[in-house]
Amino acid sequence: MAVTALDDATDIGASRPVTIREIVRRHPTVVIGSGLLLALVLMAIFAPYLGTVDPQALSPIRRLRGPSEQYWFGTDMLGRDVYSRVVYGARISLVVGLSVALLSSAIGLAIGLVSGFNRPVDAVVMRIMDGMMSIPAVLLAIALMALTKASIENVIFAITIAEVPRVSRLVRGVVLSLREQPFVEAARATGTRSWRIVVRHILPNTLAPLIVQGTYICAAAIITEAILSFLGAGTPPNIPSWGNIMAEGRSLFQVAAYIILFPGMFLSITVLAVNLVGDGLRDALDPRLARRM
Repeated sequence: MAVTALDDATDIGASRPVTIREIVRRHPTVVIGSGLLLALVLMAIFAPYLGTVDPQALSPIRRLRGPSEQYWFGTDMLGRDVYSRVVYGARISLVVGLSVALLSSAIGLAIGLVSGFNRPVDAVVMRIMDGMMSIPAVLLAIALMALTKASIENVIFAITIAEVPRVSRLVRGVVLSLREQPFVEAARATGTRSWRIVVRHILPNTLAPLIVQGTYICAAAIITEAILSFLGAGTPPNIPSWGNIMAEGRSLFQVAAYIILFPGMFLSITVLAVNLVGDGLRDALDPRLARRM
């Protein structure tokens, strides 16, 4: 009877719902990062209702005015409101980061699954991926942008191509370690088709590391987009992105440092939020790794 009572108590404890306090205690980085990221997403969505004006409106008579009650972040060399440009610039960075993370994860997942489960294909595809990885992502993105015109779509395409090899190698490594596992051998012994083994047994086990990798790709894509725009190879100059704002203000850094300071701060906060989410997800999805660290 004592054992039965203990089992019942264990079942009750196991079925007890996890409270918000326990989530915060176990994974504080996920909560903090998600909160910051949610605030940035809401800022980007509701930008027109946050006391902003047209980010492209010119007013030369008001140029280079410092932060004040009227212009919270000051104005740039053309009299444009820096606060409005920074708030609207969040849309560009978040769209590019999330789009690149989703597209590169999907493409890399497909390539990694096929390469990891098919040796002849692996010998060819992975050499192509190795060649692409030998080129720094920023240089590859600049080269691709040089072949196209400046636009948000082309920036997403260029950064996605640069990030796909990293995802595909990650997924391939996971598949190589899984395809020799007993449960895969048992599925083969029962006559299960290869594609069914991949979908039912291999694919679900690749999602956890893929999600974590996706967060880091999102952060890397945001930084790469800012670098491309700063160098003049990213979004068009008329579109307010954090990289464009900093590029326009670099020549006036000594007299109007706020033009670079505020977009740089928001860029850092965004990347920090995404990385915090990625670190927390890594610890949550791989508790053994968290204990070793």
